[in-house]
Amino acid sequence: MDTMDLRAAKTRLIRHLRQEIRDERVLAALERVPRESFVPPELRPRAYDDAALPIKQGQSISQPFIVALMTEVLELHGGERVLE
Repeated sequence: MDTMDLRAAKTRLIRHLRQEIRDERVLAALERVPRESFVPPELRPRAYDDAALPIKQGQSISQPFIVALMTEVLELHGGERVLE
């Protein structure tokens, strides 16, 4: 999948998340982070699916909606960093 396809997939995901997530800072953070950098190369075409994806050592990268929801519920004030 090329960069243009990934960008389009990310745009679709953010549009989907906007239906439930209201904190623009959370959405902006999700837009900034290149999720494709955290999944194995063979799964990069699915990087912006709203689904958990397997990564190394039997672990998974969480579903974007769940990450966004957990971060939104924290009601951050700014300047914090979140590691999920």
